[in-house]
Formats: sequence, structure tokens, C-alpha cells
Amino acid sequence: MIIKLDHRQQEMAEAIQRIQKPAYEVEAKLIGFAGIPQIKESVEDIQRSDEIFWGMVEERLKGFISFKEIGKTIDIHRLVVDPAAFRQGIGKTLLVHLMEQYGDHDFLVSTGTANQPAVNLYKSFGFAEQKRFEAAPGITLSEFLKRK
Repeated sequence: MIIKLDHRQQEMAEAIQRIQKPAYEVEAKLIGFAGIPQIKESVEDIQRSDEIFWGMVEERLKGFISFKEIGKTIDIHRLVVDPAAFRQGIGKTLLVHLMEQYGDHDFLVSTGTANQPAVNLYKSFGFAEQKRFEAAPGITLSEFLKRK
């Protein structure tokens, strides 16, 4: 079940923050860099963010996608899936939902080049790599764009 989240509610923001912790741990292992903060965003940061859709399985939060609409482009901030639920297709479901809601927009996203599952997911949806850049020593990100 996909729901548009009123992310300004404390309970929902805390649930999102809990699901990010294992996602950051997985990212750190994939990149091989233990210095990635486990939780970057505070509850207050999440509550100030733009739009968020979240995915539920059996009434439990399993993942979320946060984004910002900039003109006719959707800038995806984060697509996070609970690693235990990764094979349930929550990431794909959230991305499909977002693309259906904003079908007349372009889509922009950045992800770690070492995060092969994310790279494969975006490529399978027709995103094309635009550029690579170093975000921090030893951490390279790829920017992907999908034209409408």
C-alpha cells in the first residue's frame, strides 16, 4: 500500500528515521566506507522535507521516497527500503507510483556508484547516467536523469 505521508507528524518522522538506520548501514558496507553517518537527517529535518510517499506491507513501514518538484523536474532526495524487505519490491513500487503521479516531468536522482542495486534499479526504469562526481574522499556519486 502506498500513502502520501504527512511527514510533519512526529510519529511518521520517527518511523522514517528508524528505517533509514539499516539503509545507511547497508550503504556503508556497499561503498566500503564506515564513516558514513548512520542517521544524517533528524526528525526535524524530515518534517521540513518536501513530498514523501511511503510503502507499507502488512501495515508496517517498509520504505519511502522523498522528492522535490522543481519546475518540470522531480528531484528524488532519497529512496530508502528496509533491507529486510528489499526483495518485496517496495523500491520499484514506490518509484512506479512516483512516476505515475508525475508522468509529465523529468526525473533526477543521485546515488553512490558502488550501490549497484540502486544503479540497476534506476537504469531498469530508463534513467541514464549524466555525470559522476566525488561527494567525499572515496565516495563517488552518479547523477541519473530520465526524460519524460
